[in-house]
Amino acid sequence: RPFRDRVIHLLALKNYKKPELLDRLQRDGVMPEDRDSLAKILQQVAKRNPEDNSFSLKEDRFKDIQKDWPGYSEVDRQALEIILARQSAASPNATSASHSTSQGPSDAAGPSRP
Repeated sequence: RPFRDRVIHLLALKNYKKPELLDRLQRDGVMPEDRDSLAKILQQVAKRNPEDNSFSLKEDRFKDIQKDWPGYSEVDRQALEIILARQSAASPNATSASHSTSQGPSDAAGPSRP
């Protein structure tokens, strides 16, 4: 699995501080040369949260997530489903979910009005 993909898929599940992320990646068997490129990858795919100095996945990177990614456990996959559902509901670009939701109540309310 490419190092960049590993970082993206980990950040999709939760926010990480850089030492925590490095620790997790080392447990996964990351190579030393990959560790050196972490800062560059974080600049590309993550945003830094100044309150706690953690990193979260940029919203536009959620499109790169593979639900069946081999690094995910079954619990991770279930958590990801919830996260992606929230992400699509909150995203202004999620026209399919918000569009169908907005039509439902208006269609139901329309005929019942005199």
